[in-house]
Amino acid sequence: MVWVKRILMLALVALLIIQFIPVEKNEGGYESLDNFLQETKPSEEVAGILKSSCYDCHSNQTQYPWYSNLAPASFFLADHIEEGKEYLNFANWESYSAKRKDHKLDELIEEVEHGEMPLESYTLIHADAKLSAEQTEALINWAKAARLIYSKALQPQ
Repeated sequence: MVWVKRILMLALVALLIIQFIPVEKNEGGYESLDNFLQETKPSEEVAGILKSSCYDCHSNQTQYPWYSNLAPASFFLADHIEEGKEYLNFANWESYSAKRKDHKLDELIEEVEHGEMPLESYTLIHADAKLSAEQTEALINWAKAARLIYSKALQPQ
């Protein structure tokens, strides 16, 4: 019983100490998405879907929940966002080549069609991010139309 108390006390002290380890927040602002929005021209509906279901992990602007200030949740969220931005960061859209933009939109279509995005772990906490059949269709149709911009640029002249 003494060992259990010691272990619990040590765990509590460790939990308190890690609260002081800072985690960098992903709060660059929505203006970093201007290039992406101007090029791909999503409708208001699709822009709303992107904001509620994609931007938290795939842009430089995250709307953080209350528990994001508590470790170890803060570490998990920071890692999750960093990983999401490695795959696709809408804020870096202007730095992508036409071929890469086309590929990213193709991946977006595939992930959404197969129900892989948004992640289930994200939609459990962010119910508004869960896509309805109509939202899924609107997002896919927009991405397919946006791909035409880049596929035309890739065709030999």
